[in-house]
Amino acid sequence: MKNVGARKNILKISSDLRKTVLSVGNEQHCPPGHVLFQEDAESAGVFYVRKGKVLMGVRGMRQLDRVFGAGSLLGLPATFTGHPYSLTAITVASSAVVHVPREEFLQLMRERPDLCREATEILGREVTFIQSALSKRRRQMAEAS
Repeated sequence: MKNVGARKNILKISSDLRKTVLSVGNEQHCPPGHVLFQEDAESAGVFYVRKGKVLMGVRGMRQLDRVFGAGSLLGLPATFTGHPYSLTAITVASSAVVHVPREEFLQLMRERPDLCREATEILGREVTFIQSALSKRRRQMAEAS
């Protein structure tokens, strides 16, 4: 499992987006092992990690697991597309997480083009990570057959 540090945190958001997410979202305190969302589950919106750490990964691909810390915004691809989540997100430490439901987040993106542009850049980085993980998973499944 790789820990994604501050320099490598592809999901880290700006202070402006953070303030906005905090103002519209609902904070929840989660113990280690709490599932924020699961692979193939319907999109419920985005999750901002205010404190703690969250592991994101693809089922059966532990070598692709990544841990994201405070400042990370999780669940963007499913939130933007309306498709199910491609990854599972589980807290690995006691965490404070702010949930913004999908429709509220999309409305925010419509009202704030500057924040939408930032979220789109983060989305691009996350989609690249997901595609890499799923591609590797398909190759391994094909080799096992």
